[in-house]
Amino acid sequence: MATYTAGIDWSTLQNDLAVVDRHGRTIANARFEATPAGIKAVLQTLAGLRAGHSHSRRAVPIAIEAANGLLVSALRHHGQTVVPIAPSTVARYRGRLNPGHTKSDRGDASLLANILRTDGAAHRPLHSNSDLADAIGILTRTHLRTQRTRHYLNLQLRSRLRAVHPAALTAWAALPNNLLRPEARQVLVLAPTSRGAARLRKYAIRAALERGGRFRLLDAEAERLHSLFQEPVLLNTPAVEDALGIDVRTTVGLLDETCTALDALAEEIDARFLEHPQCGIYLSMPGVGPLTGARLLGEIGDDPGRFATGKGLAAYAGARPFTWESGSSRTVLHRRVAANKHLAAYCHRWAFATLTQSSECRAHYDRRREGGERYNAALRNLSARLLSCLHHCLSTGQPYDPAAAWPDRETAT
Repeated sequence: MATYTAGIDWSTLQNDLAVVDRHGRTIANARFEATPAGIKAVLQTLAGLRAGHSHSRRAVPIAIEAANGLLVSALRHHGQTVVPIAPSTVARYRGRLNPGHTKSDRGDASLLANILRTDGAAHRPLHSNSDLADAIGILTRTHLRTQRTRHYLNLQLRSRLRAVHPAALTAWAALPNNLLRPEARQVLVLAPTSRGAARLRKYAIRAALERGGRFRLLDAEAERLHSLFQEPVLLNTPAVEDALGIDVRTTVGLLDETCTALDALAEEIDARFLEHPQCGIYLSMPGVGPLTGARLLGEIGDDPGRFATGKGLAAYAGARPFTWESGSSRTVLHRRVAANKHLAAYCHRWAFATLTQSSECRAHYDRRREGGERYNAALRNLSARLLSCLHHCLSTGQPYDPAAAWPDRETAT
């Protein structure tokens, strides 16, 4: 047990620090701002807890209700052990120690320090990833948010076109990506309404298709769109149609910027991922490309001591069930709360992709389905198996080997 433990109750303006000894006595309190001077004051407080060469401020773990941010980054940069504790967990401790449910910033800082003092072994410190792995994680999360923004804008565009230009909803329906195609966006910017599309000439449509990057069958595609836009449809009044056309053109502009940002992010993610020393191991796994590998690396990290076993990694991804047992009742449930939801979603898609990329994965999935498991449960079991293989490969530094990963493949097929 550490001689001293510390807790920080953080806020946007002021932060409170409390340090307790092994008997729970508060021996230091300080209020500081999240500035270089404030961080220096915190480090001086921790260094001055005891005189002598045997004491080091880095031996004092700090509990805080945050896992990231400038304050956490600054403390870790100076070598402090930071232990994130969920606010819901702190609330339960507060009710246990304080039946009156009173709350203060200084009291919460002492409470956090005492949580580490009494139950420090139950709370894990922040893992130590490389800067490159953290950067990849930030970029992949940004890519995911941008994808969701693109999906939202695409739905908004479809809703607006239904009111002012219904022919555009069917113009590219048989082609991949539909309205997300660059050529579709170019044509919609040129004519966002039914009246405007009916007035388009074939050469204008052809030029818009060419600006959108299409180079095959330009004349035939321009003829098809021209004929489609000439068909009679219901029209709004001119004033209303002009306003709706501005709305469509604005939405298309936002969608175009989002698509461009996604392409740039994907290129940046690929470049950063290929620089990482573990990229070869990720790419050796079945169904893993640069983007999927970067997403897995960004969520798992590259701290070798973070997951002791493959089962622990699978549990972190929500792929391992947990058991609720009380008295004579025993229930096995899908792990939802104590899991990384982003990693769980990535692993679900990864397992699905392996069904056509790996005969061993397909055989495993089919065997689970024949045993009575549903689609999602079988995919979760497959992703748990894949994560165990990935953990072994990362621990040993060797690429994925189907013969070693599936020793029972002859009986599985």
